[in-house]
Amino acid sequence: MTASPGGALLVFAVLTPVAGILLSFALGGRAAERITLALAPIGLALAGFIAFLVARSGAPLVYVIGGLPPPLGIALRADGASATMMVAAALIVPAAAFYARAKFATPDGVAESRGALTFWIMLQAIWAALNLIFLGADLFNLYVALELLTFAAVPLVCIDGRPETLAAALRYLLFALFGSISYLLGVALLYGGYGTLDIVLLGERIAATPLVWTAAALMTAGLLAKTALFPLHIWLPPAHANAPAAASAVLSGLVVKGSFFLTLRLWFYVLPALPMAAPAAILGTLGGCAALFGSILALRQPRLKLLVAYSTVAQIGYLFLVFPLASAPAGGALGWSGGFVQVLAHAFAKAAMFLSAGVLAEALGHDRIAHFSGAARALPLTFLTLGLGGLSLMGLPPSGGFEAKWLMLRACAASGQWIWAVPILGGGLLAGGYVYRILAPALADGVVEVKARPQLSRELVALGLVGVALALAFAPEGFFEFIQIGRPLAGGGAS
Repeated sequence: MTASPGGALLVFAVLTPVAGILLSFALGGRAAERITLALAPIGLALAGFIAFLVARSGAPLVYVIGGLPPPLGIALRADGASATMMVAAALIVPAAAFYARAKFATPDGVAESRGALTFWIMLQAIWAALNLIFLGADLFNLYVALELLTFAAVPLVCIDGRPETLAAALRYLLFALFGSISYLLGVALLYGGYGTLDIVLLGERIAATPLVWTAAALMTAGLLAKTALFPLHIWLPPAHANAPAAASAVLSGLVVKGSFFLTLRLWFYVLPALPMAAPAAILGTLGGCAALFGSILALRQPRLKLLVAYSTVAQIGYLFLVFPLASAPAGGALGWSGGFVQVLAHAFAKAAMFLSAGVLAEALGHDRIAHFSGAARALPLTFLTLGLGGLSLMGLPPSGGFEAKWLMLRACAASGQWIWAVPILGGGLLAGGYVYRILAPALADGVVEVKARPQLSRELVALGLVGVALALAFAPEGFFEFIQIGRPLAGGGAS
């Protein structure tokens, strides 16, 4: 493995938020906010230029740390999928940071608070961990990145110190620790069997032995717990619903995507030698159950943030349909593209919906759906964002959600796997039901008391994010070709 021209940018993409963390610790909470916001354009520029280099070369961008190639050294690797995820993170994290200024800013003359310093540092830590997950090519380094992601995300859940948030954070931590131990045990088995943890080298050497199957099962179980795939989802709704809105947007939009991304890396990059039919069917079945079960639970929720959180459980389910669809010899590219468009559409739409839910809760003093009567007239931009986000979750055009589901349905047709159309279409219908539950009372006659007028800038941040989710419906063909760069082909090899 040799380094690519411009590969050093991969290191800077990881180190930029790390440098921000160190500066924030050194300069204090008042500076932490400014540092986070100042790093936003730098991080976006790095992610964009990395994506440009990958697109220009048509091959993954590689950097060998210290000039020592694997298995003795460690490499970073950016392909089309990872570069796409880096750009998404570089848009959502700064959007959440800008939105959070109203709650976690420390103006001159005001004493610094522990909560504000914690928020800004943890937000930067999540960004650093996500970039390392997207770029990492060593399974142990990816374990370290997963741990950093967990220990940055958990404090955001309980940052206000309320008993219910502490309970939610503890439940999240317990599931995450189970996931970490299970993943690490699998990594240890692979290292003992093959003497390396480099993804590319393992993909070339691994055979379908009992040791590898055991390691695969352990690592997959751990990653599913961190992703909150049904039936390991019970930690997610209280954690995402009780966190501050800006934190919920990042947790739902990005954090759960980190462990999902590693699940893709594991099965498509590390384990191509294993027969994929049975594991793909199991993961697809769990995903289909999540899409239906999560949507049904969302229909029953009395609070907006809980409804949106249970919707995340459902939308995560769609992501796991990529395993049976993308692993099929026919239609695999369609399944892969559909899965990644779903990742992006959900990330932007759900981040926008959580931010809008936060605006609404602060404006009305509650988020109880039954008391939304007439709220759309008082908060038109907020409910417009919720409605457009719901459009993408349902999979109606024009939206990224529609594009994702259409690609997955085409993959079902190409591969003859029509069974997966049931959760795709059924989940979309159920999503329409819970979106209707939000909008119907808000558009009805009635008068609500607005206790605090929302800041227009915060509403526009949420609207901008949902605009990206809608714009994915118009993605050019070149975008789908870009996502395929570095994708392993069915039966071995890479595109």
